[in-house]
Amino acid sequence: MLKVAITGNIASGKSTVEKFLRGKNYKVLDADFVAHNLLEKENVKTQIKDAFKDYDILNDGTISRQKLAKIVFEDEFLRKKLECILHPLIKEEIIYFFSSNSAEKIIFVSVALLFEAGFDNVFDKTILIYAKDKIRLKRLIARNNLSEEQAKNRIKIQMKQDEKVPLVDYVIYNDGEISDLPEKIEQILKLL
Repeated sequence: MLKVAITGNIASGKSTVEKFLRGKNYKVLDADFVAHNLLEKENVKTQIKDAFKDYDILNDGTISRQKLAKIVFEDEFLRKKLECILHPLIKEEIIYFFSSNSAEKIIFVSVALLFEAGFDNVFDKTILIYAKDKIRLKRLIARNNLSEEQAKNRIKIQMKQDEKVPLVDYVIYNDGEISDLPEKIEQILKLL
């Protein structure tokens, strides 16, 4: 089984690539989806509530992803604190995904923080979805209804795209039309 990571900075087009691959009947795990599901588990909620007890992260006793996101995207120390809780659990889920799909020839995991979280060592191949910063900023503001400052805060916490290029096996440039993407993905699939 070939384990392939799909990475890319925020609003680069990872979700579109995931959707295309699922449409081709490939098994694809989204690490962001895993993180969201982890926030629903009681033991994880307890850890987060304890770690952030001095901060307003709750709505009616439930962790508010919006409130939590606001503080962790504005404070590196708090972001690292959350990552220390979530990243080991996300990695466990990735490893479980591998073992539960061992009959597949190729499987994919979409993980934005591949290098930042140190997950790159569990994959055989890596694909970077790359879009110019100005394009990503525009996409992020529109997609998440953020102010320019909020969007820039989210963009700046990730390792720069140009630093990732020499670390990956393949790069898909996603600055053009969405209709250009399938052909680029197909080219990578042939190489894999």
